[in-house]
Amino acid sequence: MKKIEAIIKPFKLDEVREALNELGLQGMTITEVKGYGRQKGHKEIYRGAEYLVDFIPKIKLEMVVTDDRVTEVMDTIRGAANTGKIGDGKIFVLPLEQAIRVRTGETGDDAI
Repeated sequence: MKKIEAIIKPFKLDEVREALNELGLQGMTITEVKGYGRQKGHKEIYRGAEYLVDFIPKIKLEMVVTDDRVTEVMDTIRGAANTGKIGDGKIFVLPLEQAIRVRTGETGDDAI
């Protein structure tokens, strides 16, 4: 099992979710986050005053998949989240040691 974490632009959430639903992905967790990478923030003007926005709003998706679906899910997220512009996001894949479904007690791949 692997845990996939993806940081994407907020307006791409629906496209990514729909693309993952088409794959039959069972579930995901979505969190509103703020951060920066190479963009290092940007300037905005509000009521005539210019100010620097250090942390840019993003969406963090988290999902657990079986080892054989990792590449397929990563490619789907990348395709749906891509705008070709800076700040499109990142995808991380982490090893997952164990998963347990609380309701039934199923473990491993059966729990996801």
